[in-house]
Order: sequence, then structure tokens, then C-alpha cells
Amino acid sequence: MKPILSLLKNLCTLTSRFKQKKLSILIYHRVLNEPDFMNPWEVDKRIFSWQMELLAKYFNVLSLDEALQRLENNTLPARSVCITFDDGYADNCENALPILLANNLKATFFIATDFLDGGRMWNDTITETVRNLNEAKLDLTKLGYGIFDIETTEQKSNAASNIISKVKHLSPSERTRHVAYIAEQCDGLPDNLMMTTRQLIKLRDAAMEIGGHTRSHPILASLDIDSASEEIAENKKILETKLNKKIRFFAYPNGKPGKDYLPEHVEIVKNIGYEAAVSTSFGVSNKQSDKWQLARATPWDHTPEKFMLRMVRFFAQK
Repeated sequence: MKPILSLLKNLCTLTSRFKQKKLSILIYHRVLNEPDFMNPWEVDKRIFSWQMELLAKYFNVLSLDEALQRLENNTLPARSVCITFDDGYADNCENALPILLANNLKATFFIATDFLDGGRMWNDTITETVRNLNEAKLDLTKLGYGIFDIETTEQKSNAASNIISKVKHLSPSERTRHVAYIAEQCDGLPDNLMMTTRQLIKLRDAAMEIGGHTRSHPILASLDIDSASEEIAENKKILETKLNKKIRFFAYPNGKPGKDYLPEHVEIVKNIGYEAAVSTSFGVSNKQSDKWQLARATPWDHTPEKFMLRMVRFFAQK
């Protein structure tokens, strides 16, 4: 990493010149043991380690609580960053937590409670089904999706992504039915991908923030208002009961405003006592930002140079 130290310092000097105080909130989902052809967009332990080292050295990494307070009172330092994780994967505790602690960093983990203690998210059911099938093709014509070639690793990865995109915006009942049909094509799917309650408590005890993310991770815009309210409110109650602690922050599932959630869902989040919420609307936040719809961004890059350049681009946004 030594050859790029000069570049990194220059980049950080550049961001310090930006007059407006800005907060970049990063989104992660998983930290894998090693690269996975079925999840090519996820970081592994090696990449996450050097990313956290760079953040700790060249940025001001704050807890979400502190960052929002400092945005409000106009004391946010240059290059302020928050780290967040969505969904509640077990590797957040197994792999991400030790790396965060080693770098003295805080993060917020948004948990979908229906998948704790042996559950499996619907998209992982699709991914793991396609991964474990030994057939050359997957026939989903009964669902109207056609036939997918799955003989090679590239075909498997492409097929899973394609199927997930088709299923994502179905109504909850239709999504459940389609995913169940897909799961019937394969036996022995993993049941240890998501956190246990014990792991959730371990995160809390390590002074990490736990946030809400609904019970079953639906697209809120696809639900009637009562069902959406139940998803948001019950998730908060379950987490507060398990952790004996107030849950203060929320992440909208999928998170695109106007598409995945609507203004009425923002009002629900406000009314049940959340202090702020994050979306997946790309960008950075400042004092004028709506704290109920804070922007976030994902650092996709797998080299230090590109990672740092992307971070600078985040802060260069107006």
C-alpha cells in the first residue's frame, strides 16, 4: 500500500478544502470469508480490512448518533463517515466486528428480525438454490421466468441475479410463493447465514448501534398501510425486547424513495419514535438534509486507489 500513500494524502487534502460540512454514510451487507462468485459485489475479510484501515487513518469515522448531532450543531469534521450494515448477516458479527474493533471503529447494524436464529432471506434462498443445483438448466417457466442456463459459475451468478430482479417487487404473498417454488428445486439449503440473538447481543455489548429494518424486509410500497406499519413497529419492539435498549435509527428495505418506500412510510417511522432513518438514495448528507431520508452509498471498489477516489467523489458532490 506504500506506493499510494502520497495519492491518499493528496486526496484527503483535497476533501478538506470543501467548504460545506458533509457526511458520507457507507452501506455494507456482508463481509465474506473469501470472494464468492455468487456474491461478487460483497467484500471479503481481506478487502474490508484494508478499507477500514484507510477509513481509520484518513477519515473521521463517527457513530451515526454522533454524526447526526454534529451535523445539527455544525461541528461535523471534514471527511466524516458512518459505516452501516443492512439485513443482519452472521458474518457481520463473525468477520466485520473483529475488524471494526481492531481499528477502533463504530458501525450501525440494521436488522430484519424475521431472519434471526436460523432464518434465511428470500434472495439468499434463490442464490443458494442456484448455487447448489447440479443441473445444466433451471426451468422456471411455471413462474413465467423461462429457462436459465446454470452449468458454469458465471451462468449461475447471472441466473440468480436475473431471478432476484424479477421476484423483488412482487407482492409479499406472491414473492413467498415464487421463492418457495424455487427452493423446492434443491435440498439442503443453509440455515446459518443470518445472525443469532446471541450474536446480536454481542454487537450491542461491543458498543455497536443496532437499528430497525422491518420484520421481513418487504418493499414497503407494495404493502397496504396497516401491514407496512406493523412491519416497522413490530420490528422495533422485537429488537428492543431482545436487546433491552431503545432502537433509535431505521433503514428502509431496498431504500429507493418514491419506489421502495413512500412519504407515508416516512411518517410511520417518525411517529413510532425513531430519531432518524437512512435510504439508499445515492449521495452525502449535510445540515439541510432530511434526517428521515439520509443518503447512503456503497464502496464497490476492490483496490485502495479506486476506493479512495470514490470516497473523494462522494464528498465532492453538491
